[in-house]
Amino acid sequence: MNRQQIKMLGIGALLGATVIAGVAFDKDGKDGPVEVTEEGRLQYKWYPVSLPRNMSFAGEKVPLDRWEIRERLDRELLMNYYMHGSTLYILKLSSRVFPAIEKQLKENGLPDDFKYLCVAESSLQNPTSPAGAVGYWQFMRETGTRYGLEITDEIDERYHLEKSTNAACRYLKDAYGKFGNWTAAAASYNCGMGGFSNQSTFQMAGNYYDLLLPEETNRYVFRILALKQLISNAPKYGFVVPESDGYQPVPTRSMTITQSVANLAQFAIDQGTTYKMLKILNPWLRDRKLTVKEGKSYTIQLPAGK
Repeated sequence: MNRQQIKMLGIGALLGATVIAGVAFDKDGKDGPVEVTEEGRLQYKWYPVSLPRNMSFAGEKVPLDRWEIRERLDRELLMNYYMHGSTLYILKLSSRVFPAIEKQLKENGLPDDFKYLCVAESSLQNPTSPAGAVGYWQFMRETGTRYGLEITDEIDERYHLEKSTNAACRYLKDAYGKFGNWTAAAASYNCGMGGFSNQSTFQMAGNYYDLLLPEETNRYVFRILALKQLISNAPKYGFVVPESDGYQPVPTRSMTITQSVANLAQFAIDQGTTYKMLKILNPWLRDRKLTVKEGKSYTIQLPAGK
């Protein structure tokens, strides 16, 4: 290392120390976000998240003038705000997943806010819960089948983003028709229409914010609200994901399958791709083969240009 490099390194170190000192201390040396302990270590300080003054879900006002409502929202904001890695990953995924969900919501006449219900259910991924709920919208087998999803050993459309979103829309429209408001419909997505209806009847109240529900459902809508607040105001809360860092939709081409495929690995190779990529683009294919019954067909996605 020559003398000039040493000089520049020293200047850089000095500037870095100056920046840290400026961040760590205000004029009194006490109230900055970072302070230096007696042992010379940096100690970060954690602050509560500011609550919004007004908020709505699906066009329905959240009664933030009530202390218990504010505290319940505060809890979920705190819990989700400090899950930095998870929130950043959701923001990256949203660039790819939200456009497809938003399209289906609009076509089905549902408020756009329901995309945050999907975030609350699955973090925009395709997990399987310990209870057996599957996919982006976390359908149980019986409910998924009732709302038109094909679920067999070979095919599970709970993993199909567009089809599962359409099924979720049908459920939520039914729930809205039963309860008369979108907030109750969202709550019933967690506890079931029967569960919500039983509690509403017993407590002689139909407003979600007036009901005492099972703890998971008590928190459910507030988690959706917290995720809406954080995601739709990400930069305000310090979550900065440049557009170039978001995961973009993968270019694909559609192919209609009208005959059974005995070996999906060989099929993938014949189409100029791999079994791995076939399964990534079509997670609803659950076996190594695809049986197509007479008169039936399936549309799969393949890499564009392959």
